[in-house]
Amino acid sequence: MNTKLTLTIEREIIERAKNYAKSKNRSLSDIIETYLKILTKEEIKNPGKKLSPITESLKGSFKMPKNMDYKKELRNRLEEKYL
Repeated sequence: MNTKLTLTIEREIIERAKNYAKSKNRSLSDIIETYLKILTKEEIKNPGKKLSPITESLKGSFKMPKNMDYKKELRNRLEEKYL
C-alpha cells in the first residue's frame, strides 16, 4: 500500500532531482523509494559494514535490465578489449 510522504528539501535540489528522474524515464518517487529500500535493506543485512562515501552516493543509481546476462556481457566486453 502506498502512502504519501511530505519532505522538506531545498528547491534547487528538488529541481535537479526532477530533471535527473526525467532523464532516466523514472518518477522521483520511484527513485526515492528505491533508494530507501536499498538503504534500509543494507543496514539490516550488514549492520556494521560501511561503504565509502563515493560508493554510497552511487548506490541505487543503476538498474540492470532483468534479462541481462552479466557474465555474458562481461565476457563480450573483455573479448572486445583484448582480442
